[in-house]
Amino acid sequence: MTFSAMQTKFLRAKLKRRHVKTRDANGETLSYIEGWHAIAEANRIFGFEHWDRQTLSPHCHWTQQQSGQTVCFYSTKVRISVRAGEAVTVREGLGTGLGRSQRPEEAHDMAIKSAETDATKRALATFGNAFGLALYDPERSQVTKPSKFRSELVVTTLEKQETRFSDAGAFTNYVLRHVDELRAIDDLYAFWALNANSFKALDKNEDPHAKDLAQRIITSLTDRARQITQESQSTRMISDQPSIMDERTTGPYLLPKEKRFRDRAHLEFVAKQPCLICGRQPTQAHHLRFAQPRAMALKVSDEFTVPLCTTHHDQLHRSGDERAFWVRNAVSEPLKHAARLWKLSHHKSETPRQAFDPDTEEEFSEPSLRRPPRQDQK
Repeated sequence: MTFSAMQTKFLRAKLKRRHVKTRDANGETLSYIEGWHAIAEANRIFGFEHWDRQTLSPHCHWTQQQSGQTVCFYSTKVRISVRAGEAVTVREGLGTGLGRSQRPEEAHDMAIKSAETDATKRALATFGNAFGLALYDPERSQVTKPSKFRSELVVTTLEKQETRFSDAGAFTNYVLRHVDELRAIDDLYAFWALNANSFKALDKNEDPHAKDLAQRIITSLTDRARQITQESQSTRMISDQPSIMDERTTGPYLLPKEKRFRDRAHLEFVAKQPCLICGRQPTQAHHLRFAQPRAMALKVSDEFTVPLCTTHHDQLHRSGDERAFWVRNAVSEPLKHAARLWKLSHHKSETPRQAFDPDTEEEFSEPSLRRPPRQDQK
């Protein structure tokens, strides 16, 4: 018994362009598929339990010290065994890997893993295009072509004026320039809503370059939302502060204070909401760290909190870049969600919010931020 008709179809299919990655090496552009993708394809086509990988005789060819780091070069052979009924197909591949680290053991470990991944891809490539065989063809006839946009990409401004583009790069540059000109957070959200379909069409294109452009737009919108929020907060803080005299100057010098509201009832309200990413419960109230400048031993204001399940809350704190975490999880406007929850939890409350003075860490009320009485309560 050999491969099934479905497996044969998968092995003969063209390699999808979106799985092809590139990198520069010695002035040339090299195309490749990532190691994790090759293994994922093997699991999908052969089945988790129907194939094995065996690493044979890894060998260190050389190792040396460069600029205080250990650099080493390895080669290894990998044997792939695929079972289809009673038949077993065996393929082998030879791979190489370079490791570099200040710690010798880490350098050797990196080199061995790199060589093993390289050998695995080369062995799997002998099975078909899905594993990168198509990349050995200079004409790339077995790699899918970039899908064309079904219609022109349209940018709609807040004045409802439309500009059409047939080129993704020109479309992206126009959008980025327009985003930089937006000054209000409501205008930013409105612009996003008007052009969401065009952004989605750009992101769904199979061309990796188009996906990168879509990611640039999302990042630009997220960064601009944060900038507008911070600018608004800075303006409000400066206008609320009295002018004092700095001893080092002869003119007035403003020292704005960052007010951080504390509301236990609001945190409990947020913790009762479903996770912003997966919708699971129970959740925890997470403070958006980028919403306000950092302060010694102080969290950001409680008004900048969103619900996250334990799993995603832990993942966020382990990630190095919080904004990148939200983008990866398709949440482009966490500040907007926080503002919505703050409004929901306070729409019936007449209690003045509590803020902390960052200098004294003492609580003080902010009467100016009380909500005006409702019409039925006047």
